[in-house]
Amino acid sequence: MASVTLRGLGIRFAIAAAISLCLSLGLSQYLGKARAEETTNVMIDNFTFEPAQLTVKLGTTVTWKNRDDIPHTIVSAGKFRSKTLDTDDSYSFTFTTAGDYKYFCSLHPHMTGMIKVE
Repeated sequence: MASVTLRGLGIRFAIAAAISLCLSLGLSQYLGKARAEETTNVMIDNFTFEPAQLTVKLGTTVTWKNRDDIPHTIVSAGKFRSKTLDTDDSYSFTFTTAGDYKYFCSLHPHMTGMIKVE
């Protein structure tokens, strides 16, 4: 009877160890991913995006902040679109796919920018 109990404890211990390992690996991958995420800012001022071109890593969140005294938008055709941003409003987008993202202000189409995601 004692050998069955010890064997049962051994199996339970092995299962607990396996679960613990899976959880710790999953958590470390999650923490690694969280550390890899970055935030970058683009300022809108005097009818320009600054910087006008930006290269970021996959998973980066870009936040546009309107410092102008008139409204603006951020639009990348088929990819993202902000609401109209009043002074001091902001819009954020997280880039999860590599590529080039051309964008513009739909209220002032001469305002353009580019985000390159690597």
